[in-house]
Amino acid sequence: MQAPTKRDAVITVVVAALVLGATTGSGKYRPILMPLDAGGYGLLLAAVLPLLWRTSYPLAVFVVTMAVALIYHRTDYPPGPVIAGAIIALFTFAMRAGPWRAGAAAGVGLLGAYVSYVLGGNPWLPHVAATGFLALAAAVVAFGTAARARAAAVRASRERAVEREQRLAEEERLRVAREVHDVVAHSLAMINVQAGVAAHVADRKPEQAKEALLAIKDASRTALHDLRAALGVLRTGDRAPVPSLDRVDELIDATSSTGLRVDLHGDPGELPAQVGAAAYRIVQESLTNVVRHARDATAAVVRLTRREDMLVIEVSDDGAPPEEVHGGNGLRGMRERAEALGGTLVAAPGERGFLVRAELPLQGTDE
Repeated sequence: MQAPTKRDAVITVVVAALVLGATTGSGKYRPILMPLDAGGYGLLLAAVLPLLWRTSYPLAVFVVTMAVALIYHRTDYPPGPVIAGAIIALFTFAMRAGPWRAGAAAGVGLLGAYVSYVLGGNPWLPHVAATGFLALAAAVVAFGTAARARAAAVRASRERAVEREQRLAEEERLRVAREVHDVVAHSLAMINVQAGVAAHVADRKPEQAKEALLAIKDASRTALHDLRAALGVLRTGDRAPVPSLDRVDELIDATSSTGLRVDLHGDPGELPAQVGAAAYRIVQESLTNVVRHARDATAAVVRLTRREDMLVIEVSDDGAPPEEVHGGNGLRGMRERAEALGGTLVAAPGERGFLVRAELPLQGTDE
């Protein structure tokens, strides 16, 4: 048997005080009845104390408290609210089991009352008593059912809130992961190329090696700044600031410093923040892939075309078309960014090199 809860203990004490006090007072004003003695008080307590377990065993508690109440009413002890324990137990059972089972339990209680009157020599339950019990039972079951529905609604609301928090946390985790991947992948690609240049010309062309090392310094500084901003969300909970297409010239200059010629065509103008951030990362990852994976590529072209309700991004290179495409984190991250805004992204070999084409809707996003 489970231990009573603190709430059930408090309710039991309050109901016991009410029942004992009211019945004792009734006996003082009805002296012709049998005065309350140890047996009477024992029955009153027996009709209330089972409420200690009403939460764990509501039906059993209702049966016991109802039976004791009927036994008490067949005695000559003073009348009182001894039925209070059974009422609370029925309310609890309605909350747990619903109206049909609670209604059936109340019907069995009424049948028990009828049987007790028959056994007492009176074959008919008084009409007023029967009507009152039916009305009281119906009201208790109705209130219990309403409380059950409200508790279910509150529980569902809390579950939805928890699910929403988990979904937002997962979306934020994926966003930070994409940011970190884009920053690290792009910066390390630039650093790797520049380090190779510096190592290759260090003896013959020290000035060119110095330029490569300075480019490495700039790339690492930018990478550290962006990485701190992306990871700051894990510490503060605030959304990390993300770059937009207004920094695309810096991105192209950094890529061009590796020896790859990058031509930019088009000016999209002012963009919603979400679109600008996604567009920047798509261009960044596309150029990173050109530097890292394009074979024999000497140039890349970035085209930004703005329509009335769409931004079209195309990044292509003049290298040899890849024999097969492996969908890594970079391509998946670009596609997720586009789809998160309701757009599309296609990445596939072109006539020459590789082509990334993204369409990002401008409507329905935050300005």
